[in-house]
Amino acid sequence: MSDWAGIAWLVVLLIGNAFFVGAEFAIMSARRSQIEPRADAGSKRAQTTLWAMEHVSLMLACAQLGITVCSLLILQVAEPAIHHLFVVPLEALGIPEGVADGAAFGIALLIVTFLHVTFGEMVPKNISVSAADRAALILAPPLVMIARIVHPVISSLNWLANQILRALKVEPKDEVTSSYTLEEVQSMVEESTKHGLVDDDSGLITSALEFSGQTAETTMVPLADLVTLRTDATPEEFERAVGRTGFSRFALVDEKENLTGYLHLKDIMSIPQALYQRPITENKVRALANLSLSDEIEDALAVMQKTGSHLARVLGPGGETRGVLFLEDVIEQLVGEIRDATQNQGARRLGEAMTEHSGNPLQEGRLP
Repeated sequence: MSDWAGIAWLVVLLIGNAFFVGAEFAIMSARRSQIEPRADAGSKRAQTTLWAMEHVSLMLACAQLGITVCSLLILQVAEPAIHHLFVVPLEALGIPEGVADGAAFGIALLIVTFLHVTFGEMVPKNISVSAADRAALILAPPLVMIARIVHPVISSLNWLANQILRALKVEPKDEVTSSYTLEEVQSMVEESTKHGLVDDDSGLITSALEFSGQTAETTMVPLADLVTLRTDATPEEFERAVGRTGFSRFALVDEKENLTGYLHLKDIMSIPQALYQRPITENKVRALANLSLSDEIEDALAVMQKTGSHLARVLGPGGETRGVLFLEDVIEQLVGEIRDATQNQGARRLGEAMTEHSGNPLQEGRLP
C-alpha cells in the first residue's frame, strides 16, 4: 500500500471512529421526551432512535466494537505510512538510519495520536453532547443498521459483559434513564432560574414541586380548628354562620360530634322562604370523601375530583377523624394563596341576594 493510500485510509478511519463516538454519546445524552413525540407522529428515524435508546447496552457494545476496530486499523495502516513519509527526508539529510527511524516513528505517533484524540474522539463527543437530540436522530439509525449486521458478535460481547457486572453485584440496564427524582428536578429548576433560563417569579414551578411533598395530614384543618354546624341547623342559622365567618362551606356534625357531611352556600339559596325556620333536609347535605393521614396531596386531589367532594374527612390509623381537607387548601398548595380583588364585591352580591331571598341581611365577609 502506498503512503498516500495510507493517509486516505487514516481520513476514512478517523471519520469512522468519530461516527461511533458521536453515536455512543448521542444515544446516552438524548432526551426521550424530545424523541417520543416525533416517533408517535410517524417518523421512522425517530422510531429507530427510540429503539436504540431502549437497547442501549447493545448499542454501546456496537459502538465500542467500532471504536476499537477503527483505532487498531489507524495504528496498523496510517502510522506506517506517516512514518515512511518522514523517515526518507530525515535519511536524506544525512541522519543515521537508526536515529531517523526512531525520530520518524515519534513524529508519526504524535500526529496520529493528535488526530485520533482531537477529531476522532473529542470533537464528535462535544457535538453529540451539545446537540444530543439532533445527533441521535442522525447517528442512531446507521448505528442500528451496523448493529444488526454484527449482531452475533455484539450479543456475545454484551452477554459476557453483563455476566461480569452481575458478578460484581451491579444490575445491567438496557435503557437510558429518562426520569428524574423530585430532588433532581428541583435542582434543575433552581439552576435554570439562577442562570435566567427559567422565569419563576410567581413561584408556580417551585410550588408545583413542593406540592408533591405534601400529605393530607400537613394540609388538613384539624378538628379543633374546624367551624361546624349541627345536622339540624336551619337555613337561617347557616346564613348567620356565613355572615359571622365569611365561609361558604360548613361541615355538619351530629349530637356525638361525628362528621356527617357538608353544605355549600348555594345549597341554601335554593331553599324556599317558607322553610327557612326548619332544619335543612338530608337531601341537601353533600357527602365527604375519605382520606388517610399519609395520602399524598396528588392522590387526595384525585379522590376529591373523582367523588366531586370539596371537603374530605381525614382518618387516623384507627379510623378516627383527625381533620377535614378543603379543596381550596389543596389548590393553594399548588398555586399559592389566591388573593381576589373582587372578593368583597362578591360577598356583597351574595349578601344582597340572600337578603332579597330571606329578608335576613348577611354581615360582609370573605367567602372562600
